[in-house]
Amino acid sequence: MTGLANDRPANLADLVERWDEPEMGPVPPVAGEDFPEVCAFLDRWIEVVDATDETERVRLLNALLAEAAAYPRITEHDGYSWHLHYRDDGMRLPAVLRAVTSVAAAQYLTSTSLHRLGRCAAAECRRAFVDFTRSGTQRYCTHACVNRDAVRRHRARRKEALSR
Repeated sequence: MTGLANDRPANLADLVERWDEPEMGPVPPVAGEDFPEVCAFLDRWIEVVDATDETERVRLLNALLAEAAAYPRITEHDGYSWHLHYRDDGMRLPAVLRAVTSVAAAQYLTSTSLHRLGRCAAAECRRAFVDFTRSGTQRYCTHACVNRDAVRRHRARRKEALSR
């Protein structure tokens, strides 16, 4: 989800092309009016990422979960093994995206720690990420940002040392 939030789809066709079937299941039904709804959901998802404390993050995520409410069901389809769906059959793409993202985030965050959503610490980046590290201390979205920021800090220290 952070990938879609960081690099917004240009249109509905772009979103459908980027749909991650192994993670999200088959592409659900789509309609022309779905794209603005998906964009609004992505804005709300970023609010969850940017929440400054656990209580606010839970409040925002609970609001998304309430909109995605459907009874869980065990299903098997399209060559996938038995698994849970937290959505009604036939739901359109925005509702499926909201349900899958909200439930997955709630399950992950409550089983690890609610602080595992964040923004890259590199000032020039600020991309959203989900922290899957064992220690739960991830600060950067990629190793490239870690390296760029380390080089920037090294050069700043070196420049200051030379100016003394």
